[in-house]
Amino acid sequence: MASDKLKEMLNQAVARELTVSIQYMWQHVQEKGITGETLKTTLRKISIVEMKHAEDIAERLSYLGGIPTTQPEPINIGKTVQEMIQLDKKQEENAIQLYRSIIDLADHENDPVTRRLFESILAQEEEHHDFFSRILE
Repeated sequence: MASDKLKEMLNQAVARELTVSIQYMWQHVQEKGITGETLKTTLRKISIVEMKHAEDIAERLSYLGGIPTTQPEPINIGKTVQEMIQLDKKQEENAIQLYRSIIDLADHENDPVTRRLFESILAQEEEHHDFFSRILE
């Protein structure tokens, strides 16, 4: 079915989604002040979207014969709202890069289902990146 490389990349994606889900949720819980209060609701919503991504990717990986990881990557929450959003923007940039690579590999392996899954997720990650970028302006 899928190559070991594709399954490895999907597992990277699962770990990444687990990481940001936790990261954004803890930022939501910890943010204070006017700026923090403004972001709390959006970070909570994005965190839930990211957890859904983890679930969708894990289900696809399992279907392809892989074993989804339960381990997130290292989580870096940040100490100030500015630092938090900079970290979040960087996470989204990393996701965009990884997911474009997954789309290319899935296309090369003639796996339209994985390609479409990641095209959909990529669109949402680009929205998250845009949100964090606008906050930092």
